[in-house]
Amino acid sequence: MSAILMPVAARIAATLNTANGKSEHETAMRLMKVTEEAGEATAAYIGMTGQNPRKGISHTTADVADELCDVIIAATVALHSFTDTPAADLTAKLDTAARRLNTRRETP
Repeated sequence: MSAILMPVAARIAATLNTANGKSEHETAMRLMKVTEEAGEATAAYIGMTGQNPRKGISHTTADVADELCDVIIAATVALHSFTDTPAADLTAKLDTAARRLNTRRETP
């Protein structure tokens, strides 16, 4: 995990809290922002593959990666609305995922 991810996400969340408050509506908006960013990543992938014949190839792998980074940032900012310990919660989730990788059995 990037060493600056949580501090920057915390600053963004604090800025949003000051500007917009912490109402249920604001929490929902932060959650919806994750979906919006995921949609932009999907659109970039469609553009990278040229799936839309009208537009052709309009994006690169770097564009997709950039949009995926926006998803990660938006999700991390939203996480601050649902827990007082976002870094610990994310670390625990990553540890769980790592354990699953280490204990996964190959099926014959």
